[in-house]
Amino acid sequence: MRPAGNPRATASVVVAMVALAAVPAGVVLARYSEQVTLVSSGVVAAPLGIVLGMYAVVLSRRARETVLRTLGRSGGVGRARVGRALGVAGLCLSITAGLALAFYGLLVLFAE
Repeated sequence: MRPAGNPRATASVVVAMVALAAVPAGVVLARYSEQVTLVSSGVVAAPLGIVLGMYAVVLSRRARETVLRTLGRSGGVGRARVGRALGVAGLCLSITAGLALAFYGLLVLFAE
């Protein structure tokens, strides 16, 4: 009989990849769209990446707890580790984009 596995570990990797791709997808959307500007895409992409990055880290932590609770039978330690690393990378990228947008807003505000 095959073990049940650890779906939280797999979900953490998937969510982390989406978090990591949120900001670059916003930049590409702004590049190829007439209606969407870089600022408006960043206003959506940065918070989305932050939320998804935190969720990926939480999912990877829960996956590791499942591995400990099942004494390693559920597996997924490597996937949980990858999900956490990618989630932290997506979180850092999104925080950086959010800070860039905040400083741009301050520059526009005080330029007058």
